[in-house]
Amino acid sequence: MAGRLDKSGKQILILGAGFGGAYTARYLGKMMRPGEGAISIVNSENYWVYQPLLPEVVSGNIGLTDTVSPIRRLCPRAGLVMRDVEEIDLKNCLVTLSPGFRPKRVQVHYDRLVIGLGNVTKFLGMPGLQEHAMPFRTLADALKLRNHVIHALEEADFESNLELRKKLLTFVVGGGGFSGVEVIAELNDFVRAVARNYPGIPNEEIRCVLVHSGPRVLPEMVEGLALFAERVLRKRGVEIRLNDRLEAATSEKAFLKSGLEIPTKTIVSTVPATLPPVLEALDVPKERGRLAVNAQLELSGYEGQVWVVGDCGAIKTAAGNPVPPTAQHAIREAKTVAHNIAASIRGTAPVTFTYEGLGKLGSLGHNTAVADIFGMHISGFFAWWLWRAIYLFNMPGWNRKVRIATDWFLNLLFPPELVQLRVTGSSGITQQHFQPGEVIFDEGDFGDSVFAIQEGECEVLRQIDGRSEKVAVLGPASFFWRNGGTHGLFAKCDSPSPYTGARYFDVKSGFQ
Repeated sequence: MAGRLDKSGKQILILGAGFGGAYTARYLGKMMRPGEGAISIVNSENYWVYQPLLPEVVSGNIGLTDTVSPIRRLCPRAGLVMRDVEEIDLKNCLVTLSPGFRPKRVQVHYDRLVIGLGNVTKFLGMPGLQEHAMPFRTLADALKLRNHVIHALEEADFESNLELRKKLLTFVVGGGGFSGVEVIAELNDFVRAVARNYPGIPNEEIRCVLVHSGPRVLPEMVEGLALFAERVLRKRGVEIRLNDRLEAATSEKAFLKSGLEIPTKTIVSTVPATLPPVLEALDVPKERGRLAVNAQLELSGYEGQVWVVGDCGAIKTAAGNPVPPTAQHAIREAKTVAHNIAASIRGTAPVTFTYEGLGKLGSLGHNTAVADIFGMHISGFFAWWLWRAIYLFNMPGWNRKVRIATDWFLNLLFPPELVQLRVTGSSGITQQHFQPGEVIFDEGDFGDSVFAIQEGECEVLRQIDGRSEKVAVLGPASFFWRNGGTHGLFAKCDSPSPYTGARYFDVKSGFQ
């Protein structure tokens, strides 16, 4: 099935709307002349996230939606397809997208492709972490962690079992890079600040643990700033375990490589990261577990047609250093890619990626940060002020700038919010009603649903030479599912019937 895209000019398809993907679309929107090319973004959400500020969502320093911008406003010249990418066919220039409301996969064609799908958390070889550790990459992750922490505090205040209270009040974060340090800093500040509202939780019972595999946290920073960060965190009650890492987890404990077992109900992992499965499946050269690219950020073997931005690419600076996974680098990569796509369409010369970086910033919470700007090493309150000023300046849109600045000001006057925004997911079992004559699903539809008839009847039909042949009539307590294969079937309702349930029915072999 083909999707509907703007057909004017060359088809430029951007996969992912992180800093790299979204800013590529923004720059292309300014560079491309009318009729030169149609820009489309594929992303699973319709918003872009300002990820450096996600830790502050956990602590409530800024509002939940203040870190996001609608893609359609951020990239007004780009179309948006809100789907997941399931397959990339580089040889035939096709991208297969997940089904939407209709249970059919969609294939879209491109003339130029930008891959900016980022990384995913991978727990291979670490038993239990997939089930019991919370990743921290998306807005949903930040909201889930905040709700979980508030829930743990509420339970701990009521719980009389001392062993369970200890687990509820212990918070473990794996990874001592920028993400891990900022998460543990905000989490520690938040928990200790709001604990004053819980008479049954003394401050000394709260335990926040940061686990890092290296000899010091913030390995991206110079040693002096990293050691300053360690001292600040320890002084505020954070326990730091260096040269160690999360190895396994259960619902009751975090297991470290050193053999230490930490009783806890909260484990957050900011590492490790790997390519998404759809990119792992590509038969292209890879370096350091990333897609190999040249100095123009073109994918090896597909120069002039496919580009890579962001964390999924093995991108190097002009000096040959690996590019760190930061927003400032992704934005400059996007500008390079946008220029080179326009150049490939117009037949002009491409440019190389030469950005080395202006510096590094890391928040330690509680009005403290570390900064390495133009070779100057700054720490403390001024670094924190600089951190906030730079991130606020780089937030696109005046409405978001004003909202964030207002949140920060109000947090100086009022205590953090304690509201838990409980979001309950579907159990996966729902009831549906069909009127007589309605088609439940067609042959070849994507196999993602199972049905059980509670009341009424349903015909099972298959198409042979353009005509329908009745295979069976199903009644109450019968089960069938949408198999999505080449010999898929469709069912037609003959009387009002709600459905749920599970059993396999196949037109070739009958009931099983």
